Amino acid sequence: MQVDHHPLAGAALGTARTLTSYRFGPHDDAVPKVAIQASLHADELPGMVVAWMLKRRFAELEAQGRLNARIVLVPVANPAGLNQHWFGTQMGRFDMRSGQDFNRRFPELGPEVALQVKHRLGDDEAHNARLIRAALRETLAARPAASELESQRLTLMRLACDADLVIDLHCDWEAVAHLYTTPDAWPRIEPLARYLSSEAQLLADMSGSEPFDEACASVWRYLRGALGERFPIPPGVTPVTLELRGVRDVSRKLAERDAQAIVDYLTHLGMIRGEAPAMPPLAQAATPLAGCEYVASPVSGVLLHRRGIGERGRAGDVIAEVLDPLVDTLTPLVAQSDGLLYARHWTRFATAGMLVARIAGETASRHGDLLVP
Repeated sequence: MQVDHHPLAGAALGTARTLTSYRFGPHDDAVPKVAIQASLHADELPGMVVAWMLKRRFAELEAQGRLNARIVLVPVANPAGLNQHWFGTQMGRFDMRSGQDFNRRFPELGPEVALQVKHRLGDDEAHNARLIRAALRETLAARPAASELESQRLTLMRLACDADLVIDLHCDWEAVAHLYTTPDAWPRIEPLARYLSSEAQLLADMSGSEPFDEACASVWRYLRGALGERFPIPPGVTPVTLELRGVRDVSRKLAERDAQAIVDYLTHLGMIRGEAPAMPPLAQAATPLAGCEYVASPVSGVLLHRRGIGERGRAGDVIAEVLDPLVDTLTPLVAQSDGLLYARHWTRFATAGMLVARIAGETASRHGDLLVP
């Protein structure tokens, strides 16, 4: 195991932080590379525990000579957000200086990389992949950071830009295990969904606002669109965001289960030497992210849920009510589509317009930015 410390640009004098990564496996660019990071939203802690367990497992597997891939692991992907507290409450989703979501606005590198490689590509797909990965490393190495937030984003991208598989560990408010990936990547991610017992698989080519996993994949999609008719360009990277249930689902038992699922998946891929266990059934077929219904409350009041996470429902079902005890009203929140209620807000007081729950529907009906703001 190799430990690397990556200094970040300080927001103010004396406040510079460091991002730490761990490297495992052969020092050979010819073998596949896996990048795994946790808690990019710093108040989402289940993944941080899973990453800690993976660090110990990977060290053991490396000592046994069983790693067939290079693995880069970042257990604490957001040291800046981890330090944000407001009167005892951790504020880890948004940068308090800029208001930006820590998992948005990662750099779109496609046009810049296309200019670098378009006159050097050839008929050999593997050769083209090596050129593109080298161009990604060079582009990110040369890019300056004007703030701590930009510095953190660039550091994470530099660690993952040339990976074959990118796994970003998150969680939701209150939720079942679910994941986000692209339609092209889904056949390669489906075994992971099975090992993880993921209950919702949400697919989109572009969800909007450049989250981390999408930024890692978007350069390859751009190059295939711009240059793919002339040169063979592979998918390049398989991206996935794993949502490890809800913010309160932090335990050794759950983390051990999730870490084992990732190890089993990497074994299935041949990145870990050994025999992978038989895959469980897929809990839920993949559905379009654009088919998700986001249920908001039109009024303020006490939130009384009528449906539990993981329950399937139909259009017309009342999934929650909002109580106004001053005028004795109960406002029903009604689902407009069939599907699985995969996530709901952990607070029990709704403000007007607040997003309350999300339902994974089967029919694409939304456009534009598809993720939660």
